[in-house]
Amino acid sequence: MADRAAMLSELAQEVTSCQLCALAHTRTLAVPGEGPIDAAIMFIGEGPGEQEDLSGRPFVGPAGQLLNQLLLRAGLRRDAVYITNIVKCRPPRNRDPLPGEVAACRPYLEAQIALINPRLICLLGKPATHTLLQAEVAMGRVHGVPQERDGITFVPLYHPAAALHNPSLETVLAQDMERLRRFLKSGR
Repeated sequence: MADRAAMLSELAQEVTSCQLCALAHTRTLAVPGEGPIDAAIMFIGEGPGEQEDLSGRPFVGPAGQLLNQLLLRAGLRRDAVYITNIVKCRPPRNRDPLPGEVAACRPYLEAQIALINPRLICLLGKPATHTLLQAEVAMGRVHGVPQERDGITFVPLYHPAAALHNPSLETVLAQDMERLRRFLKSGR
């Protein structure tokens, strides 16, 4: 496990100095991700926002505060899960990441998944869901529904930021997190 932790630390250093796409020129800080190397659960969003860009940490702004509440609802502690994004630098004006930006960061994300080796990955929002499940499906159809791929269970969820802009989604997210809690408890 020490070797994996060292490899994850090296990967984070690579991310902080990455120049593979144009986002490197507009970021303040890259946001590699954070959490324990042995996390059984990983949360993957789309990209850092303003607060994350300033701090170098994922999900610390308003969407992160909501995520923290949702984690508690699922019976999880933030320090027990690994949290990252499909792109590691903030897209200008918080727009969705462009395909070339996602492609540039994909090796980092795949390396994180391989090193952490979670049993469950929660995909926060449409860009993360489409990137990792390669499905152009509506979030309204797939949110909260576990899907098995390559020995890992993926659970697409609405992004917490979407709930901040559309308060009715907060109820849906809370229900999905309650469903996630039951799923984790049953082991299925």
